Amino acid sequence: MPYSKNPSRLPTQISILLFDRFSNHCLANVLEPLRAANDLSSQQVFEWNIVVLGGQRVRSSSGLRLEADAQLADMRGDILMVMPSYGFLTHANVTSSRALRAAARRFDILAGLDTGSWLLAEAGLLDGYRATIHWDELDRFSERFSDIDVQKEAVIYDRDRITCGGASTAFALAMQMIEKQHGAALRLRVEHLFSGAYAQRPVRRGGIAARAVDLMRAHIEEPLQIAQLAQQLGRSQKHLEQQMLARLGAAPQVIYRRIRLERARQLSLDTTISVAEISVRCGYQDASAMTRAFRSEYGTTPQALRRALT
Repeated sequence: MPYSKNPSRLPTQISILLFDRFSNHCLANVLEPLRAANDLSSQQVFEWNIVVLGGQRVRSSSGLRLEADAQLADMRGDILMVMPSYGFLTHANVTSSRALRAAARRFDILAGLDTGSWLLAEAGLLDGYRATIHWDELDRFSERFSDIDVQKEAVIYDRDRITCGGASTAFALAMQMIEKQHGAALRLRVEHLFSGAYAQRPVRRGGIAARAVDLMRAHIEEPLQIAQLAQQLGRSQKHLEQQMLARLGAAPQVIYRRIRLERARQLSLDTTISVAEISVRCGYQDASAMTRAFRSEYGTTPQALRRALT
């Protein structure tokens, strides 16, 4: 399974190869969830850099100039994401093909985002693989590259290759990366931060476990007992515990505690209310108990977190 690394080898090292006329939207949709995963984990579980084939800067389709961190030829790592976006036909040339074939020997996984699949295919790096591309180019892609099993899917994993469609599917890719490497619980926490059009509602995707998470979020200030949660969901406590362990990788008590502390962290960062008030709003009877739990989860206290931002 792609990038299912041993956690002791964290962080996952990602290079993102950009070209002129890359999509800001696509770039943000893959990076922001990974950034959120780092924040919620209180450690660097993902690290990334922007690479180019030449020069120092790259310009997006909207004219935004971005300074590259390095040249592709100088980098190696776990995943190389290729993102040409709107200028892909111009960039699918001998130079990019040669550079990508060389990079395939230095990166464990190659990923084509948006129209990045076209560049990988032009370099012969998708021959014999299942792959997809931006939906608008799907037919032309299938006709051009007969040695690729082209399929109309949002994200496709095939051995050491990943391909996905347009900008919105880059978000789906990031979510799946988080879940595959760090579990469904962290994915749900990240998804909760992105409540707009791209975040899937957990209740539609995760069955009883996700419905339990929704109930927990609705009862933060006055937490329910796990038996009460199970009763409201029409299940036994044992069944609920089994489902949450299987789906989210942790017991209901652990998930509930994380949700409450996540709220405490948000209030610490976004408000000036006292730690005592935060404790009450997050279902703790006293500030000391909440602070101890907060330190255990995040390695710091609410007060220290606030001081670090001033």
